[in-house]
Amino acid sequence: MASSGSQRLDERLMRRALALAARGLGETNPNPLVGCVVARGGRVVGEGFHARAGGPHAEVVALRRAGARAKDATLYVTLEPCAHHGRTPPCAPLVRESGVARVVAAIRDPDPRVSGRGLRLLRAAGVRVTTGLFAGEAEALNARFLAATRRGRPFVLLKAALTLDGRIATAGGESKWITSREQRRQARWLRRLHDGVVVGIGTALADDPLLLPQPRTRRPFVRVVLDTRLRLPLASRLVRSSSPASPVLVLTAAGSVARRGALEARGVRVIRCPATRGRLDPRRVLAALRREGLASVMVEGGAEVLGSFLAARLVDEVALFRAPLLLGGRRSLSAFGGPEPKTLARALRLEPVPDEAPFPWPWRPLFERWRPKR
Repeated sequence: MASSGSQRLDERLMRRALALAARGLGETNPNPLVGCVVARGGRVVGEGFHARAGGPHAEVVALRRAGARAKDATLYVTLEPCAHHGRTPPCAPLVRESGVARVVAAIRDPDPRVSGRGLRLLRAAGVRVTTGLFAGEAEALNARFLAATRRGRPFVLLKAALTLDGRIATAGGESKWITSREQRRQARWLRRLHDGVVVGIGTALADDPLLLPQPRTRRPFVRVVLDTRLRLPLASRLVRSSSPASPVLVLTAAGSVARRGALEARGVRVIRCPATRGRLDPRRVLAALRREGLASVMVEGGAEVLGSFLAARLVDEVALFRAPLLLGGRRSLSAFGGPEPKTLARALRLEPVPDEAPFPWPWRPLFERWRPKR
């Protein structure tokens, strides 16, 4: 059994690894956030984090900085070292060859290409391996990556800006602006955690949004429009701003060949997606987005799109930006459309998202985070 002193040291250094991992927020997508610390005799000799997709992994950076001092050291890492070739070589063989005597990994990687292989490779080489330290924090920090890997579909955050009585627009359709400037700024920052945003054509036509994160990400950020009949205007800000760095993807069930060609000529990707009763099926939407490489999406509206994901129970987290307003009435627009359950048993029950990760919010959050009750 580890002494209390060695346990405290392990905890301190894993906390440092988690804090390092969080530095990659918004830039590693669709890869996980990973931090790594190499310590020898209780002293840090190398550390690093995965800073961007396609860049060196955390273990590579930390071991490079440690150099020969890694021999007989302990390596702390927030996620199991990978054991497969992707855009970069696998990390587990590098860790094995570095000469470290012990590896402390917060959680295993559920990716079937890894899923224990990295840890088995290390154990077979005589490296002592421990898992589970601050597993809850590591899971929370990588909730989006882990959910996508385990469920085979992108992580889904439903985001709504609404009044205290749950309305997102007046009976006449006015919605600018229900929430404050600061809440809108936080919503744009929240986009950075995801690979892209999803809106319906109604929102695109009514608001002519750009749907970009703020600050902008260095990796591509995908903006998705669900447009059953290809009505997205060629002069819209979405179409005019489509680029390799901020691509626009339109999912459609119909629309003329000429219309599709006009959109594609302006750099918009158009993908056919089967519809059910005239609406795109959210399950097929997510399957199409997963094939495009997206691991996490923020669904921003409108009400029918939010309602369709809710009805299909394709919800991993909900972010509600509430404003101190009451609209009242029966014709003001509810945040979540779709079918209306007749019994409370059909309601989706939620619980608060625990604040257990070393999540570096750059401000006090002005929104609520909920997830389906487990």
